[in-house]
Amino acid sequence: MKVVHLVAGSLTGGAGRGAYWLHQALISKGIDSKIITNSQDDFGDPTVYSMSKSKLGRLLSLVASQLDKILLALFPKREKRIFSTGLFGLQYKKNELYRAADIVHLHWVNGLVSSKSISSIDKPIVWSIRDMWPMTGGCHYSLECERYISGCGSCPQLNAFKGLDFTKYLVRLKNKSYSKVQPVGISDWVTDELKRSAVFREAKLKAITINNCVDFSIFEPVDKSVARNILNITSSKKIILVGSTSLTDFYKGFSYFIESLEYLNKDDYLICAFGKPDVAALKSTGFEYLAFGYLYDNLSLKLVYSAADVFAAPSIQEAFGKTLVESMACNTPVVCFDATGPASIVKHKITGYKAKLYDAKDFAEGLNWVINKSTDESGLDSVREIAFKDFDSSVAADQYISLYKDMVSNE
Repeated sequence: MKVVHLVAGSLTGGAGRGAYWLHQALISKGIDSKIITNSQDDFGDPTVYSMSKSKLGRLLSLVASQLDKILLALFPKREKRIFSTGLFGLQYKKNELYRAADIVHLHWVNGLVSSKSISSIDKPIVWSIRDMWPMTGGCHYSLECERYISGCGSCPQLNAFKGLDFTKYLVRLKNKSYSKVQPVGISDWVTDELKRSAVFREAKLKAITINNCVDFSIFEPVDKSVARNILNITSSKKIILVGSTSLTDFYKGFSYFIESLEYLNKDDYLICAFGKPDVAALKSTGFEYLAFGYLYDNLSLKLVYSAADVFAAPSIQEAFGKTLVESMACNTPVVCFDATGPASIVKHKITGYKAKLYDAKDFAEGLNWVINKSTDESGLDSVREIAFKDFDSSVAADQYISLYKDMVSNE
């Protein structure tokens, strides 16, 4: 069986890493899996084809992204949040990997695959839905807005004059273009939202869940004292780790984490952060802290997860939460809010703690509970073992292979 994955954006980013690990797991199980991407990252992997390696390819990718920005410039009062029209993409269908494939597997596609082009794909289509964009008029996370259920229009993120925007048109376009797609939510929350959405609610192929995955052979525990020595952490305090590619993104909930620290003793904890935190906010708490910046390699990530006593994941809306699983793979428990994607990752008081949504005090109680539980004799030693059963890439690969076979046999 030949599968081609269409993956937009950097393969080192959250969505790209999940797609790449699944791709590798499929290959290990005998599937002829290939990736087409508009990213310049190909890891030197011959099974990955970058459409942006050549000067022409880079130019076409740039043009597609700039056309999107030009349209969004029509809304000068819009919220400064990620928003994609899906009207522009590249000519991926001319690629021989696409032509040879039995299955087309979409992931995060913005800038590579236009919505309209999906309707003319002449092969079974699986789509791993990695945020809310496929079901909305353009936003990637809707937060409190539920207009995607009725078909969008008057988008609060675009904030157009008299509510006149193109979001209702974009939902209609998606509804027509996605009729042959098998939607796969990467968490139960995503699947539930797909079933509520105007785009997928009446779809012939109903949404199912296959959890996003992490390669547990890459993320594994390192002895805590060894990890701290390598990272030059000399403090004897308990370590609370918080991190993401961009902690300042509106849905990451970093402000709730900062607020939760008001309920903790400054003398007991060292705050470690990776990615792009609000350093001024961290400094204002009075807690001792270390900011590691962006960590691009898996070894560094494995070390910081292993060095920590607890990983704080304060997102208020998240399709999945891959960092949570990476931490658990390193046997470090997690505190999150009991909502959206993270809610189905953490098992309350087994692999971590799920706090009430928006409740910073309960989040702090969760951090304290995990730290205290980790020092008990019973401990939380089975975090990695429990997470492996649901989130290892080999588990997801088996589920996708079964789905591929069903789709090909029904053609």
